[in-house]
Amino acid sequence: MNASEKPRQGWHRNGGMWLLAFVVVMLPLLLTSDFHYRVLAVVWIFSLAVVGLNILMGHTGVVSLGHGGFIGIGAYSVAVGPGLLGIPVWLSLVGGVLLGGLLALLIGKPILRLKGHYLAAATLGFGILVFMMFSNEVRWSGGPDGMTVSRLDLFGWQVRGSQSWYWIGGGVLLAGAWLARNLERSPTGRALQAIHGSEIAAATAGVDVASYKLVAFVVSALYATAAGAMLALMNGHVTPGIGDFLVSLQLLTMVVLGGMGSLLGAVVGAALLLILPQFLTVVHDYEHAFLGVILIVCMVFLRAGIVPTLQARFRKSE
Repeated sequence: MNASEKPRQGWHRNGGMWLLAFVVVMLPLLLTSDFHYRVLAVVWIFSLAVVGLNILMGHTGVVSLGHGGFIGIGAYSVAVGPGLLGIPVWLSLVGGVLLGGLLALLIGKPILRLKGHYLAAATLGFGILVFMMFSNEVRWSGGPDGMTVSRLDLFGWQVRGSQSWYWIGGGVLLAGAWLARNLERSPTGRALQAIHGSEIAAATAGVDVASYKLVAFVVSALYATAAGAMLALMNGHVTPGIGDFLVSLQLLTMVVLGGMGSLLGAVVGAALLLILPQFLTVVHDYEHAFLGVILIVCMVFLRAGIVPTLQARFRKSE
């Protein structure tokens, strides 16, 4: 390898991170209202959950239809903790994330023994169970009406406003993406990729398949729970719908649309699915039809996902 090839390979490895950081920092120059800041804050927060789910799906091939449940757990943790238990908001956030990881550890051991659609159905069952609990336990969750969420207080500064959450969401996303990138390049990441290629081959090579899949499941749950807590804190209110099946399906679609295994693809998939409907409001009653057609076209012509397909074409042109 000559010296000129090393910077180029370094750019291919780290270009996505640099590009994401550039976009987060420079986008405010183009924003003209709090509504724009709010939409992008939601994009950053959902992107964090998608980055976590991409660790599970993109690197191990495990499909989860229940990650909306972890988002709901994070959201309700910052509502129940301060509102009913008197726990400070920041401590409720940390405790909610740890609770999400603990639940993932407990349910992951039996669930991850399943294969294929049985595994997907089991994760779906978990998500539905969490949604039903939030909907029916009126005393703890407020039932269908939901709960008010206290504002986050950081060193005497009460976080409120779309612009504040834009920067908090963007900063946490960059930190989460950096951790995911380092995990991908670690021995654990290589073991996960080996499992994605073939569980039998990975086991033959000495990889503890069950343990590594559990690690990926727990890590992805931590990301989703943190995203749910941030979303609830930004909105100031939470309802059971934040953790229903449609949210899980939305996360899954974001991963596949952007490109499984692609860190930048996770963000692109989340951005496309959240921002595109804002432009389609001009067609009113046909908004969902247009969105469906656009998603179908993307999946037909960009089968590996948007980012991996474009990267492959770019490299061919070099």
